[in-house]
Amino acid sequence: MGFKGYRRPDGRVGTRNDVGILSTVVCANEVADAISSQVRGTACFMHQQGCCQTPVDIRRVNDTLSGLGRNPNLAAVLLVSLGCESTAVEEVARRIGDTGKRVETVVIQETGGAARSIAEGVLAAQGMVQEASRWERVSCGIDELVLGLKCGSSDTTSGLAPNPALGIASDRVVEGGGTSILGEVTEFIGAEHLLARHAENPKIGQQILDLVKRMEERAKSVGADIRGGQPTGGNIKGGLTTIEEKSLGAIAKAGTAPVRAVYEYGVAPSVKGLVVMDSPGREPEILTGLAAAGCNVIAFTTGRGAPQGFPFVPVVKITGNRRTWEKLRDHMDLDVSAVMEGAETLPEAGHRIFQEILEVASGKLTKAEISGYTKAMDIYMVGPVI
Repeated sequence: MGFKGYRRPDGRVGTRNDVGILSTVVCANEVADAISSQVRGTACFMHQQGCCQTPVDIRRVNDTLSGLGRNPNLAAVLLVSLGCESTAVEEVARRIGDTGKRVETVVIQETGGAARSIAEGVLAAQGMVQEASRWERVSCGIDELVLGLKCGSSDTTSGLAPNPALGIASDRVVEGGGTSILGEVTEFIGAEHLLARHAENPKIGQQILDLVKRMEERAKSVGADIRGGQPTGGNIKGGLTTIEEKSLGAIAKAGTAPVRAVYEYGVAPSVKGLVVMDSPGREPEILTGLAAAGCNVIAFTTGRGAPQGFPFVPVVKITGNRRTWEKLRDHMDLDVSAVMEGAETLPEAGHRIFQEILEVASGKLTKAEISGYTKAMDIYMVGPVI
């Protein structure tokens, strides 16, 4: 059992074969978007960062853009730069190029403005897409999957059906030698001790607890606690009353596999199996972090119906809420509400999710890909804009 993907020069496997158009700074977003909109086969990543930030955040921008460009779902990369940003564009290009990919850069201030940069970028992207079209899918094993785990717009059904079912699917990936990445540290709070028990050793368990403490201290540093922001207003309307309730459901996505390592935001795992990545719960930042860490598929459970996908990593939307499935069919890929109704077991739902992940990895389009609901992304920052 496996899937068909694109094996890249660095040995990793992509489930998509896009040319990435990556903006290196917020000021270049419009040009990057314009280039991508004129060339089929490209995927555009835009964000709000890249300048007037503390050194720790500039490093994060550099690392995240490098990780995104290195993602195996991209066959080649065009960087779109303004020219005066803090992002180390040449370094980012070099790190992406180390994978064997073709990388080119358009610099707006050097090219002579937006119109000329768009024209130059379109021609470069067209050539990259033509080269990428020569890639063919090959048979790959489960061990080549890097699965991102995410939940959003959660309600009472989330922790009862789709999250534990996804945990079962994640266990299947891990059993097959693949990798699953669990983020959303905000949604460990109150249940972190349970997740820490999954750790492969006490050191990793303590690292999980330390991530939670750091997240709590970040909230307190602005003179507030986590309440009011977590659980969200939508979570509360969906029946979740405390962050502990939300967290108990959120960590169910991890299944029963041991946590083998803990990583900072956007860092690609160096081990197989279940790992934890520092990240917030909000979609634009965590989806970016998972993609930068090398995920080639993301599974996203939702109660009330979160529509976001990602530009070049397919995001499988799974709901356990029958009303959401009926109302938001154009955003949902899989319905496991039969678990709530007693007509399906969790193992059966987990098997269906696993099969869906394999089909999407082999090329089946997700609803977010079909609708193009993939643009509102960002990078998780530590400090202020200065």
